[in-house]
Amino acid sequence: MKNIYSFLANAWQEMLQEQKLNKSFLPFLLILITLPTIMAINNVTTAIFIFSVLFFNRTNKITLNRTLLFPIVLFIWMASSYFWSIDKAATIPAIFKEIFLLLIPAAFLIMRPFYKSQIYKLIKYYSYAMVFYAGFFLLRALIRYMISGDQRSFFYHGEYDNDFGLVPKLLNAIHVSVYMALAFFYFLNLEIKKKFDVICASILFGFIFLLSSKNIIIVFVFLIGIHFFYFSKSSSKMRLRNLAILTLILVAILSFSKIKNRFLVEFQSNTKTSVSHSVYNEADEGINYISINEAWNNEKFSHKDYFPGTAFRVYQFRMFLEIFSEEPLFWKGLGLNASQGKLLEKEKKYELYPGYGSFNFHNQYVQNFAELGCIGFTLLVIILFLNLKFALKHKNFIHISFAVLMISLFLTESFLWRQKGVLFFISLYCLFQIKETKTTLKI
Repeated sequence: MKNIYSFLANAWQEMLQEQKLNKSFLPFLLILITLPTIMAINNVTTAIFIFSVLFFNRTNKITLNRTLLFPIVLFIWMASSYFWSIDKAATIPAIFKEIFLLLIPAAFLIMRPFYKSQIYKLIKYYSYAMVFYAGFFLLRALIRYMISGDQRSFFYHGEYDNDFGLVPKLLNAIHVSVYMALAFFYFLNLEIKKKFDVICASILFGFIFLLSSKNIIIVFVFLIGIHFFYFSKSSSKMRLRNLAILTLILVAILSFSKIKNRFLVEFQSNTKTSVSHSVYNEADEGINYISINEAWNNEKFSHKDYFPGTAFRVYQFRMFLEIFSEEPLFWKGLGLNASQGKLLEKEKKYELYPGYGSFNFHNQYVQNFAELGCIGFTLLVIILFLNLKFALKHKNFIHISFAVLMISLFLTESFLWRQKGVLFFISLYCLFQIKETKTTLKI
């Protein structure tokens, strides 16, 4: 207990010292460490950061960093889509959800930039905060399990009709997995790891796998392998050992039944026909698990059909191609958040169980193309390309991890269409791009 108090006291003094050097240090840190909380708190912390830049940390020069200009251009294009949107009522609130794409980069353009050491410390304290959240949710799960005896308390997220799950449904297990993965890579990347750092990394490691996000787990293991083979000090000498360790870790993880079952459902859904499952509804009729082949080819579905994650995303891509062939959306798209009506129409056409049509495309690239056209899609690709290019240029493993996580996550989630998603992405995107400062304008 004494060690924890000493750590917190030293951390607080260090943060106060950094705040003296840059008046936006603590406000920006607040954005990062409150990401797993409610959106109202996220909005308040963002407002505090913007306020700190405008009144205490503003320079008399605008830094023309092209990597920060592209998100602003993307937001302007999103807002402009109102004028051709096929569902203006849906576009208006969506524009306000995306406002972070304008506010955060604009603030970084006019603020006194963080020093390299401050960027490192922001990531450090963000990572410790994620350990705290992981510990809190694990304790929450343990208490709920002791009360109910329900193992669901330790896995994934809760559902709308119940709150069993490692994290609440509102937070989304996939999103929390991304927050935790980035924090884990901070600890993994430390050249000298103290015992406390190893404990923190272990907590995050276990927490990520309990969240059971298949896509994140695959990319997470891949990035650990990249670090072991190319970034660790022993990478060139002990590659065979590292490969053996990585294999053992993967085998141990997949031995957990809950995690194994989530992967098994996806594996089985890749077969040509649906898999027979011993799952029954109240009418004692079996639920039909849809395969990828069926999701792509079936002319009709039924209310008994269930789409595993990969099959559903294949179905959504199929719907995008149909909408693309029916609507003139190539250049400008349907309008921000205006595609949902079309997906609801497809739900009725293909007789899906009510509710599937209320999901978005679950693919950020497809979402951008459908709603913002080729221009919106191209802007997104440019942003991701510049992010990855800058990460590789500076050989910053944490930045590389962030870039790879975002590129892969966008294949399975419309991450930027969630307010927390866009705040997480643009905050870290801007933070990692600070080093590239070339041209300035006096104001």
